[in-house]
Amino acid sequence: MSAVFVLGPVGSSVIELPFFSCRVPAGFPSPAQDHMEQTLSLDELLDIDAPHTYLVRAEGDSMTGAGILDGDVLVVSRALAGRHGDVVIAAINGETFVKRLSIRGEEVVLHSEHPGYPPRYVLEGDDLVIWGVVTDSIRRHRSHG
Repeated sequence: MSAVFVLGPVGSSVIELPFFSCRVPAGFPSPAQDHMEQTLSLDELLDIDAPHTYLVRAEGDSMTGAGILDGDVLVVSRALAGRHGDVVIAAINGETFVKRLSIRGEEVVLHSEHPGYPPRYVLEGDDLVIWGVVTDSIRRHRSHG
């Protein structure tokens, strides 16, 4: 089961980074400097809508099929209402998860994206709170060491 740990709200940033129009091949590198066309802020790239955006860290492997791995930082928008098919941060009876939301008529189900985890049906009497919709994930490729 994938749990989440809230890291905190995201504030807006004024930092803009160089953005290169070419795609970087996963094989032989190209001279990207020749293709720099503009700058791009991470706020714009990740569609940050402060103060309605916050970060959480995923824990566990139940969402690997959605590309969310253990330790990934998830960008979550509280401004978006969870819709059928969205990956959401949800709490059922105080237990918090990152799951895919399924709404069919009156039936609400939170699905894992890993075959080893069963769906979690929201039952009558359950207290369901959708904290926000996951819009992006950030994965570190270099260790802190």
